[in-house]
Amino acid sequence: MPQNAFGQWIGEPLENASEGQYPHIDVLPGQSVRVEKIRDSHFDDLFKVYSCLTSPEKFTYIPFEPFDNKDAFRDFFKILLSSKDPYYLAIVDQSSGKAVGTFSLMRIDTKNRVAEMGWVLYSDFLQKTKMATEAQYLVMAYVFEQLQYRRYEWKCDSLNQASKASAERLGFTYEGCFRQAVIYKNRNRDTDWYSIIDQEWPEKKKRLETWLDDSNFDAEGKQIRSLREY
Repeated sequence: MPQNAFGQWIGEPLENASEGQYPHIDVLPGQSVRVEKIRDSHFDDLFKVYSCLTSPEKFTYIPFEPFDNKDAFRDFFKILLSSKDPYYLAIVDQSSGKAVGTFSLMRIDTKNRVAEMGWVLYSDFLQKTKMATEAQYLVMAYVFEQLQYRRYEWKCDSLNQASKASAERLGFTYEGCFRQAVIYKNRNRDTDWYSIIDQEWPEKKKRLETWLDDSNFDAEGKQIRSLREY
């Protein structure tokens, strides 16, 4: 590690450091799913995702409740369409062509080349499936390989055991807890932070691709080895 003229330790210099770009996604194609920028054609599918196709307990750790009518959802949907940060994405089942979940790239920091995966909402159909993992993989690859960002984050309520397990399963490293970080639904949230950095991506990518390979699934589509085993 280098020192400056005062004998102080300083960070390693970065060669050719430059500001990154904002996300611009049309379609990220995969085998079981594709990830698309949210568009008008997703409205009917996503109304179902944000209402009847997702169990109520999935809304515990997000700042809103399931929608019970299309008019209320339409106002919310307009925000998803126009927002640049968070940058909302639809997860589309390749076999049916229907949107079955959403997530976003958020807290986008082009100067430091950092982005966060957030606002994850999977319908019950998508939850704990190969499709969900592939969707996450597609966005990770986009962030590190297309945007060439240096850091990719995952943050969640410290009490959200499912989200914490997902982050760890996908290969994110736990970095600590920010106490009393957020107020939502009139209650406190301590926020757990996780990350993957660019130098780790090649190993994380290989691990995910090995798990996603068809050879890891039997004739009924059940995994042979879990992602945690790799």
